[in-house]
Amino acid sequence: LSVWFLRRHKETALHADPAWLVGLQKLYAALVRPFIAARWLVLPLYLAAALGLIAIFGPRLGLEIFPAVDSGQLAIRFRGAAGTKVEKTEAVAKQILEVINREAGAANVALTIGLVGVHASNYPVNLIYLFNTGPEEGWLAVQLKPGSGVKVEALKEKLRAAFAVDLPDIRVSFEPSDLVSRVMSFGAPTPIEVAVSGPSLPASREFAEKVAAKLRTLPNLRDVHIAQSLDYPTIDVNVDRERAGLLGVRTNDVTRSLVAATTSSRFTTANYWADPGSGISLSLQVQIPQSQTNSLEDLRNVPISSSAPGGKPVLLRNVASLTPGTAPGQYERYNLVRVVSVTANLHNTDLGTASRQIAAAVAELGEPPAKGRVDYRGQVGPLNDLADGFKSGLLIAIAVIFLLLTANFQSVRLAFVVIAAVPGVLAGVVLALKFTGTTLNLQSAIGAIMAVGVAVANAILLVTFAERERRRTTSPDVPAAAVTAALSRLRPILMTTFAMSAGMLPLALGLGEGGDQVAPLGRAVLGGLALGTLATLFILPPVFALFAGRNTESPSLDPDDETSSLHEKTAQPLNR
Repeated sequence: LSVWFLRRHKETALHADPAWLVGLQKLYAALVRPFIAARWLVLPLYLAAALGLIAIFGPRLGLEIFPAVDSGQLAIRFRGAAGTKVEKTEAVAKQILEVINREAGAANVALTIGLVGVHASNYPVNLIYLFNTGPEEGWLAVQLKPGSGVKVEALKEKLRAAFAVDLPDIRVSFEPSDLVSRVMSFGAPTPIEVAVSGPSLPASREFAEKVAAKLRTLPNLRDVHIAQSLDYPTIDVNVDRERAGLLGVRTNDVTRSLVAATTSSRFTTANYWADPGSGISLSLQVQIPQSQTNSLEDLRNVPISSSAPGGKPVLLRNVASLTPGTAPGQYERYNLVRVVSVTANLHNTDLGTASRQIAAAVAELGEPPAKGRVDYRGQVGPLNDLADGFKSGLLIAIAVIFLLLTANFQSVRLAFVVIAAVPGVLAGVVLALKFTGTTLNLQSAIGAIMAVGVAVANAILLVTFAERERRRTTSPDVPAAAVTAALSRLRPILMTTFAMSAGMLPLALGLGEGGDQVAPLGRAVLGGLALGTLATLFILPPVFALFAGRNTESPSLDPDDETSSLHEKTAQPLNR
């Protein structure tokens, strides 16, 4: 483009500034001179305004790890009454799919997949990839067609209302469907997880139920549930040892026969048969068909074999009593301590705001049970680490830049002049995020650091030329040097700002698929550059005029530096 635009220009004409630039420089000089004249007032007002904007609007910014993205996917975990047969759970899954097709439109649903119940123990499938607590639980994933126009968050609200009417006895919770949210949840089924742990599981459960009831009162939380299945139906078998002994049956006989009959003999006796044709060993397992164990009466009639010599099988009813009961269907431990977790989803709020509300709500409940504790998991922990890392990282970066500038300029004053542009940049970032409704997240944090880098580069450019201009004469005019440097560097500073802004504008608009993921970065850079450039052009010249020294001698102690007072004008050769 440069060759095409400049092909008819002569070499001498290239050194002349165009008329519009000359006019812009005159206008800029007329605007910046009053700032330099009032430099004692400009600096405190600037710092007060920039820090005030950060203090007012900064805490009001939403906080999350990554920006929320509508990927057209949703995942649903549903659970019926504990111990529900897998056939009934499968029927519930089909009902849920019918509701989804009705609310989203069957033409807008591209694909659905799911898993109902738990794999049988003899299936070679690892539940670590997709875990269900029991036959009463299922998981469904839905992919909407591209361009369907269906907003996932709005669809979730419609589905919650529909499930409350059509499936009132089914507990439904939405889970993260995109890969980033799954990874950042670190194993938690939802972004919010409040884990209550302690040596007493009943005490932990009681406190967790109080936490769940309290969280249900928060308007920005949805799908508040206890994650574990704690009331799974059981059959308590109480063996009458005296009667069993008289019949020649031991407790071990009851255990082995009952486990093999109701589950599989693979848990009691390993039995392999080698196929004579292929030589492959096959596992032989014995189990009473589930269709024949539908009641307590069926279990009472299970034969118990005796291991005593000459012992005959007896029915279970003759040696034991059977009573219904309940037990935790799922134990979860963290550092060997049993945990009861309360999970929840977000609605119309950011993760940072929700985590603060949850912490305040849990604090109102008082102390957890004796020797117990409450931990916040899911995305809350990584979010706190991200916020702390961003604050400390930004402060360390500014401090390191300050030290490097001090070494480069060999002046603490000039380093401070350059750093004076940073509050304006941060104020611009905060305002841009606030008025565009963007949260402070990993992307916007990167954008803020990028904006600080560009603003510091522009500031170094201006301060370097100003200091060079100041040292040109033995009786320097610091305000005049500041104006001269600002006028000479006006064009490169504006070029850098406009080029960076042009590059960030497509990101800030967030157009196209996945645009919402990177939009905060562009918005943070644009906001930071806008106020950062104004601070560089109108605040740094007054600050330079205020802090620049009057001494024209170089502070360098290097004898090879021609500007150093220790430099030897006539170097003598060394005699060796």
